[in-house]
Amino acid sequence: MFLVTGANGFIGSALVSYLNARGITDLILVDDFVHYPDKTPNLEEKDFLVRVERDTLFPIWDQEQWPLRGVYHLGARTDTTEADSAIFDKLNLEYSQEIWKRCIRQQIPLVYASSAATYGNGEQGFSDTLSPAELTPLNAYGRSKNDFDAWALAERTTPPHWYGLKFFNVYGPNEYHKGRMASVVWHTYRQVRATGGMKLFRSHRAGVADGEQSRDFIYVLDVCRVCHWLMNTLPAESGLFNLGTGTARSFRDLATATFRAMDLSPTIEYIDTPADLRENYQYFTQADMDKLREVGYREPFYSLEEGITDYVRNFLAPGSYY
Repeated sequence: MFLVTGANGFIGSALVSYLNARGITDLILVDDFVHYPDKTPNLEEKDFLVRVERDTLFPIWDQEQWPLRGVYHLGARTDTTEADSAIFDKLNLEYSQEIWKRCIRQQIPLVYASSAATYGNGEQGFSDTLSPAELTPLNAYGRSKNDFDAWALAERTTPPHWYGLKFFNVYGPNEYHKGRMASVVWHTYRQVRATGGMKLFRSHRAGVADGEQSRDFIYVLDVCRVCHWLMNTLPAESGLFNLGTGTARSFRDLATATFRAMDLSPTIEYIDTPADLRENYQYFTQADMDKLREVGYREPFYSLEEGITDYVRNFLAPGSYY
C-alpha cells in the first residue's frame, strides 16, 4: 500500500497512472479534491483504494494506521508568482514536516518533491551536493522548498529511506489544468493551434540571444520512472537528488520540436518578458545528475524531441490523459 499526495495534480496523477500500469493499485490518494474540479479528469479511469482530502489526512492516517510500504509526497503549492509566504509555510513546509514525522513513526520510506527553484539564479551552480544554506531561491515557492530541504537534512531522526527530488522543468500529459503555470510545450501547442505561430520571451540579458534562454526540460514519464525506481530500489544513500536530464536546451529548441511534432514549419516571434516575471527569471538551468547515477539509476532520459513528440501526438493532439 502506498500513499500519494498531490494525486489529483500534474505529476501526482501521472505517477498514479504509471503505478497502475505496473499492477500497483493499492493506493491512497491525497489532494484538495473539492476546490479544483478542473483537475478531476486527471484521475478518471485510475485504480486506487480511497481518496482523502488534504486537510483531513493526518487524523485519518493516525486513526487508520495504514500498512504503508511507501509515501510519494508530491503535493505542494507550486505557483511561483504567489507572494504570500504564509501559504507556502503551511503547505510546503509544515505539511511536509507532518508527513516526515509519520514516516518515522511507522518506518515508511519517503520520496518527496523538492524543486530546482531552490537554486535561484544558478550562480552557485546546480549540484545537489550544495547545502541549502548555500542557495538563494528567487521566490517564496523556492524558499519554502529550500527550507524543508534544510530542515530534513538537519534532522537526526529520519525515515528509513528518504529522497528529496529537485524537479527541473517538467512537461507532459495531465497538465491541462495548470493554465499560466503549464509547461512551454503546452503553451506552444495551444498558440500554434490558435494562431499558427509561437511567441517566446525576448532576452533581457546581454550575451543571451532571444530564444536562447535554456532550461533542463524533463518529461513527466521520466519523473515517474525515477520515483518508482527509488521506492523499489531503496538505495542506501538518502538525501537530496536532482531530477532533470542533465542537458540544458533552449526555448527555441523546444518550440521548434513542438512545431515538428505537429508536422509544421516553425514560426516564432519574440515579446518582452512580463514585468512581474522579469526580475526573477532564470536564464539557464542544468541538473548535475552524477549523484543519482552514482546510487545506481542507469535508465536513459527522453530527449527533448522524443518527449515532445510523444506528448504532442499521443496526448495533446487527441486531448488524452495519461
